[in-house]
Amino acid sequence: MNTGSDEPGEDAMADGEKKAEQPLGSRAPEFIKARRALHVSWQVGVFVVGLAVVVAGVIMLPLPGPGWLVIFGGMAIWATEFVWAQLVLRWTKRKVTEATQRALDPAVRRRNIILTAVGLVIIAALCAVYLWKFGFQMPWNIKE
Repeated sequence: MNTGSDEPGEDAMADGEKKAEQPLGSRAPEFIKARRALHVSWQVGVFVVGLAVVVAGVIMLPLPGPGWLVIFGGMAIWATEFVWAQLVLRWTKRKVTEATQRALDPAVRRRNIILTAVGLVIIAALCAVYLWKFGFQMPWNIKE
């Protein structure tokens, strides 16, 4: 997909300007930033809530649930206060954009479609051999 950009991972704007990234740092309201104790407690609260969401996402990785989505949600919560989380999210967004652009490349799409078709043909052939040899029986009911 041609976005009109020479750099991978960049989104081209309609008028040719690059999107301005938000500045790094805390996004807490000004009245919270003005009081040090309140700001520190705000940051602790954001950290605890973000940690709870990230831990829930890690638990969802082996269990049913949108694990990675929840983990990135927790990172987004952390990114409202912490510069390191903002940098991690920017890097992740850049990598996802690059992967999306590579996946939309016609040659890659054609290769993926061919590999999927070959895989489906192999699976269909294995199912046909199984049905020819054993008929329509479950594997635990086969007696030979």
